Amino acid sequence: MFSRTSKIIAASLLALSCWFTYTKVSSQSSQVSIPPGLRANKNTFSPLMDVLALKRPRATDEQLAKIKNLQIENLWGAVQNKGYKNCFVSHLKSTQPSIKMVGRATTMRYLPIRPDVDEAVQQLAKEGDWDYRFNTRAGEDANPGDVVVVELGAMVERATFMGTMTGLAIKLRNTTGIVVDGGIRDLNGFLQWKDFPVYYAGAHASAMADQIGVEWNVPVRIGPVTVLPGDIVVGDEEGILVFPPQIADEVIKAAETQTYNEDFKEEAMRSGKYKTRDIYPRLSPAAEKEFEEWKKKHPRKQ
Repeated sequence: MFSRTSKIIAASLLALSCWFTYTKVSSQSSQVSIPPGLRANKNTFSPLMDVLALKRPRATDEQLAKIKNLQIENLWGAVQNKGYKNCFVSHLKSTQPSIKMVGRATTMRYLPIRPDVDEAVQQLAKEGDWDYRFNTRAGEDANPGDVVVVELGAMVERATFMGTMTGLAIKLRNTTGIVVDGGIRDLNGFLQWKDFPVYYAGAHASAMADQIGVEWNVPVRIGPVTVLPGDIVVGDEEGILVFPPQIADEVIKAAETQTYNEDFKEEAMRSGKYKTRDIYPRLSPAAEKEFEEWKKKHPRKQ
């Protein structure tokens, strides 16, 4: 009995010793030295974006132009069919609901301000040579064709991302719109910009005071939707659609097909020859036969 107990104790001590050794090595190996200059990198380093980078081409101007001519519902359906279910923002207001917004996402994330975070943000801005105020920085670093997307946690009072002065600087970078899940000020001024949509959670007279920008071009959350830097952002009076650039060609093709099919359905509906059930949601055999003839006279644009 004593011999067996001794063996159990010895085995337990060995296992405990191995665990302590593993824990020490594991702890040490998990600490990675920060490469020089990483903190000064213009885009905040994101391991997630690093993994995704090779699969995410830059959306082309040609793709964006095609998307701008397609109905957002047809684009949404195509995006849904690719598995991207949480892709539509509907809780924000728009200064120009009749203007279609299409562009590539430049993202930024804010947190509630506190002294140590404020100090660190200003230190990083010095190292990277950018303005620590992200509304000012966006007016210097945003690129043509961008949609500036701001995660502000739906905060509005003392959380106004921009007024018309900083907004104008962003607009003059040839961006195509701004999405702020938070506050803006100078709303009346933005309402006068008939060619430039701004989506926002609310407006307030206060200036930014309670929130601070902490990360640039990282994954952000706008309501129920994840937005990654470089995502394609489409906005109209219904809301904002977001999807990744690597599925752009497939989304465009599917949306164009849906548009083509609906052109016939609308024409057939207006003809008065069919009942609604013959056209929607699926064509009846007679309508399908007419559709085949219609396609010969209305070939798809390549």
